[in-house]
Amino acid sequence: MGIELIFVGILVGAISGFFGVGGGTILVPILLYFGFDIKAAIGISVVQMLFSSLYGSYLNYKKGTLQVSSTIFFGFGGLVGSSFSGFIIHHLSSKTLTWIFLAVVLYAIYRFFHAPHESNQKPIENRALFFGIGVLIGMFATSVGIGGALLLTPVMVGFLHYNIKSAVSTALFFVVFSSFAGVVSMARYGYIDFKDGLIIGISSLIGVYLGIHFAHKTEAKKHKNLILVLNFIILALIVNKLIRG
Repeated sequence: MGIELIFVGILVGAISGFFGVGGGTILVPILLYFGFDIKAAIGISVVQMLFSSLYGSYLNYKKGTLQVSSTIFFGFGGLVGSSFSGFIIHHLSSKTLTWIFLAVVLYAIYRFFHAPHESNQKPIENRALFFGIGVLIGMFATSVGIGGALLLTPVMVGFLHYNIKSAVSTALFFVVFSSFAGVVSMARYGYIDFKDGLIIGISSLIGVYLGIHFAHKTEAKKHKNLILVLNFIILALIVNKLIRG
């Protein structure tokens, strides 16, 4: 299983870097097909997300697409919200968590489909609003094994008028905060498999580098369409899992 997890880590890292997500959106379904329980898959996922988001955010900052300034308050909110993830996982059944995961993906697809890839309006900057959004996304997204970028990107593009490149970079930076809090919270409840999490997390760094390299070379409209394709693939995997039980 170790070799398989290394290749999974590289794949998930590439997806994380290219799409600006933590990686849990694709890693959790893959681990479910490998036979992991949903709660074990979520625990491994948040460890991987911490690795990929830290390295990916560093690369995006070096390339100039990550502007911290007031958007760091998304992260502060995510840090607070994600600290409740262990409590939420402990008190919800695996089936309930899977349905929540499906709902998150459906919402992301809906919002992102209707959002423009480039906005003509000035981006909204409100630190209190950013903090509140971060708390809500961190609380629910991390509880189902994703860092929150899947939700934050469509919110930034669809509601706050950010362009796709800035939104993707900021969303991945948000995952640094939410995944760190998620690891701490879930470890307290015994839901972290550090061995498999570290194998996937460390190997994902190779993929992150490749993913970000190609993301910066991809035109904005095409980038958005590819993110939608990813969401539909994730949706299909989760629906199939629910049907098969």
